[in-house]
Amino acid sequence: MTPDPGVSLATVFFLGVSLGLTACAVTCLPFIGTWAFGRAGGERERMRDTALFLGGRLCAYLGLGALAAALGGWFVRELAGGVGNLAIGLAGLHAAAWLAWPRRAHAGCTPARRLSGLSPLLMGASLTLIPCAPLATLLASAAAAGSVGEGALLGGVFGAGTVLTPMLLLIPAASSIGARMVQEQRWLADWLRLGAALVLAIIAAVRIGYFDPSLALPLTLAAALVVLLRHVRLRGTAASPGATGQPVTLHFPRHR
Repeated sequence: MTPDPGVSLATVFFLGVSLGLTACAVTCLPFIGTWAFGRAGGERERMRDTALFLGGRLCAYLGLGALAAALGGWFVRELAGGVGNLAIGLAGLHAAAWLAWPRRAHAGCTPARRLSGLSPLLMGASLTLIPCAPLATLLASAAAAGSVGEGALLGGVFGAGTVLTPMLLLIPAASSIGARMVQEQRWLADWLRLGAALVLAIIAAVRIGYFDPSLALPLTLAAALVVLLRHVRLRGTAASPGATGQPVTLHFPRHR
């Protein structure tokens, strides 16, 4: 593709819109939709996850435009080599681990809860790295730009276009469905969360396999081992009183 240094901002914006309305929903929904469904959050969490996911995409496109302008054709070729699949896989494993992370009753603002927004942010940013025609046009134009600032501007305008996407409705809808199921059957909460974590781990492993098949299984098992060790540690804590003399209550999936 021949870079066009004279491409207008309007053209770049509508390229972003075309991506947001088509490929974005197809490639993003299995990741962020599964996350939102398994989390089954309230209205505040739905809006926050949606904003963080789309904000991650916007920031990533801005950064990609700046990097393409700074590094030129080399960066464009490296990105087309499939490294994006590794980033998507790692972000998916992080989200799966967060969903599967053991919860303690009345734990307050734990590190896991404070980091809840990191998963949609990382997934949003990493899912921008999938090679496609609109992205290739953006990167080629940014690489031909006169400065890093111009490349960042092109990336930011493109990212603003991608925000106009069905994900604005689909992410809250997936979360709402999960939340309604949990409200009707409280015992489903942990099963939904762990089931979504399993699905995310599988599709993340597939993405990593696209980059390097030898990495998929080790990285997935490593993430599972970290979560398992955390479960074992907290079960040990629950078995004996803590420093305050109060036992710790854990939430594990159980049948009604």
